[in-house]
Amino acid sequence: MLKIRHLRKNYNSFSLECSLEVMPGCVTGLIGRNGAGKSTTFKAVLGLVSIDSGMVNIFGKDINNFNASDKQGLGVVLSDSGFSGYLTINDIIPVLKNLYNEFDQEFFMEHLQKFQLPCNKKIKEFSTGMKAKLKVLVAVSHNARLLILDEPTAGLDVIARDELLGLLREFMEKDESRSILISSHISSDLESLCDDIYMIDNGKIIMHEDTDVLLSNYALIKVNEGQYGKLDRQYILRVKKENYGYSCLTNQRQYYIDNYPQITVEKGSIDEVISMMAKGEAL
Repeated sequence: MLKIRHLRKNYNSFSLECSLEVMPGCVTGLIGRNGAGKSTTFKAVLGLVSIDSGMVNIFGKDINNFNASDKQGLGVVLSDSGFSGYLTINDIIPVLKNLYNEFDQEFFMEHLQKFQLPCNKKIKEFSTGMKAKLKVLVAVSHNARLLILDEPTAGLDVIARDELLGLLREFMEKDESRSILISSHISSDLESLCDDIYMIDNGKIIMHEDTDVLLSNYALIKVNEGQYGKLDRQYILRVKKENYGYSCLTNQRQYYIDNYPQITVEKGSIDEVISMMAKGEAL
């Protein structure tokens, strides 16, 4: 569905080097700290910034050869994009009908009512949550094959996030060949939605793992100096010095539970994995 190979983009103070793939029927997450390169990756994929080298392929076609017809298959939400605040939803409906050949107005209107989005109110008067719902609703209302969503739930409360995630699940359930690439700094969103996750730090992909594996096999091992000296480190990915000794990240949780019953092995959350992969030292 989407393939990125050795994509490079250099700025004065930042360099992006990225390879990732989104398979048909899958929801793929891209996570990382602010400034890690998530938004730059999305803009490069969409041709909004020029790249220095590498390849971006969508629907089996090089992005440089994409035409207006090809773009019909994309639904896009960028963190810094949106509609003019002086328009109303009634103003943008004719635009959407002309822009997308398969715009589903009935679906769109049904979900406007569900999300309580007023059609006659200027968008600049919408709350942050209302604006986010509108952007995602537009992205899923024209039978897109691939959604590219950059921080679509940023700034939303728990209820609004759940509503948007429900809309994305509904989008995937309607057609098993559809795919989503989504970035978020809210790990719980990705845990419940994504099939696999890429982690980016300082412009580079530092990890790729199936979400189920990440949640079941990764763990934090807490050990003192003496325990650390006796620890089998062949399955240790990152180590960080702490006041009590060491915190170690592993992707073989059960191995350490079985072989080191005296040490503390804590199931790692995505947030903890991000922190350890970014701040810990590789062995």
